[in-house]
Amino acid sequence: MRMDKIQTPHHSSEKQTLTVAAKPTLTDKTPVHDARALTEGNDQARIVLDGQVYTLRITRAGKLILTK
Repeated sequence: MRMDKIQTPHHSSEKQTLTVAAKPTLTDKTPVHDARALTEGNDQARIVLDGQVYTLRITRAGKLILTK
């Protein structure tokens, strides 16, 4: 997956650089899952990994939060 670096404003005079994933390309073999499909139109879904249950939540601002 291609990673892009972006500059963000920071509290001090220093700039922070964040690395974010670019949109998947057709040649990228990483599976893509739509969060709204995972939540079936709601704002939460449970995801199980190795017997551990996690909660995926879509915030009002459209951000994702994954908690254990």
